[in-house]
Amino acid sequence: MRLFVALVPPPDILDELEEAVRPHRASVPELKWVRRELMHVTLTFLGEVDDRTLDRLLPRLERAVGRHERMALSLAGAGAFPGSGAHARVLWTGLFGDRRRVARLAASTTAAGRRVGTLPDKHRGFRPHLTLARSRRPVDVRPLIEALSAFAGAPWTAESVQLIRSHLPGKDYDQLAYEPLKTWSLRQSPGGQSSGGQSSGGQSSGGGGAGRSASGGPHGRP
Repeated sequence: MRLFVALVPPPDILDELEEAVRPHRASVPELKWVRRELMHVTLTFLGEVDDRTLDRLLPRLERAVGRHERMALSLAGAGAFPGSGAHARVLWTGLFGDRRRVARLAASTTAAGRRVGTLPDKHRGFRPHLTLARSRRPVDVRPLIEALSAFAGAPWTAESVQLIRSHLPGKDYDQLAYEPLKTWSLRQSPGGQSSGGQSSGGQSSGGGGAGRSASGGPHGRP
């Protein structure tokens, strides 16, 4: 089974993002926009994992997630992979807030995968992001990046991490589908506040929320 570890923003945050993106969806016909139910921030792409390895992986991931506190995050702006967006294959919105803690969380979940023999992507230049659209061939998305540059989403609190199975189109699925397998809670920080100093009483989810950019891996996986 094809697995990845992710933060999933709460519904209100995705509502806000969809409203910002909607006017621009037709501007680059080559782009295939990510369906709302597939939107996430990848922490670790684990690749193909068999049942036996999964049994060893689950407790390690649970321990890894349990060592980290909730985080205040937000989505803002836009960017592309690769480079400036002149020949892009991926359009994304950036993750802002406590990105150092996000990076440490991702390093922990990746280490858990490596210890059981999975081959997760290397985290060189890890930049958490949420993918908005993809293209099979390079396209110029610089006008879209400019149009979305002023987008600044509301803050939200990442309270949990999900292990998600990716079902590729084929015999059983006519389009890409994600199946959450496990959800683990991040630790409540002292005083009942997120690590970014924001009250955890605001919007929350398995995803993360407010601050300065930390966009994600350039390969657009999963």
